[in-house]
Amino acid sequence: MPMVSNSIKRISLWSGPRNISTALMYSFAQRNDTKVFDEPLYAYYLKNSNAKDYHPGAETILKTMENDGDEVVKMMLNYSEQPVLFFKNMTHHLLDLDRRFMKSLYNVILTRDPREMLPSFAKVIKQPTMMDVGYKLHLDLIQYFEKNDINYVVLDAKNVLLNPEGVLKQLCEHSDIPFNNAMLAWQPQKLEEDGVWAKYWYDNVHKSSKFSTYKPKADPFPKHLIPLLNECLPYYNQLSQLALS
Repeated sequence: MPMVSNSIKRISLWSGPRNISTALMYSFAQRNDTKVFDEPLYAYYLKNSNAKDYHPGAETILKTMENDGDEVVKMMLNYSEQPVLFFKNMTHHLLDLDRRFMKSLYNVILTRDPREMLPSFAKVIKQPTMMDVGYKLHLDLIQYFEKNDINYVVLDAKNVLLNPEGVLKQLCEHSDIPFNNAMLAWQPQKLEEDGVWAKYWYDNVHKSSKFSTYKPKADPFPKHLIPLLNECLPYYNQLSQLALS
């Protein structure tokens, strides 16, 4: 693996979709010492999976981003223009990459109750599968971290929304950086670092100025998603027990 500068704090969020990962990226983007990266492994994932057949904007993503996952990892380990780097990643984008590079990162797993996440995701991806939503992959990743003595922390989207300052302070402590109050608010606008897919997914974040107030979903759960929900819940229940609060 490439040599990595210990002076740079490289934080990688490993999220499932619709898990407030974009809001967390916006939060870190408010820090003067931080550079954020929006899903740098997305094109690698699309190139090497059938997701390119049903993800909106896939053709543009493949044309405009690095398709080679190993090259993306090299970038993550060697970029050094800011003292703090925040990589917003999706767990399922890893595919079969050599995961040893994670030893050089502050790894953050972000999950969300599938009863709230699945209906939101299905508004764009109509028939999601377990591979799309990441719950099993999160547990697999934790097992890998623990087996290989790799640091990690787990966040639950609900806990972040209920107590943004408290959870972010703990996250910053885990990442060995000082907490900054600027992380709690931002201007309602697009971020320069937004991926080209932002127009399909980020509308709510673009209209926001802070982490939204947590509100339980009131709409009936879609019947066609119940089998996937039943698959996801055992994994989520394990993840939620590990989450910061």
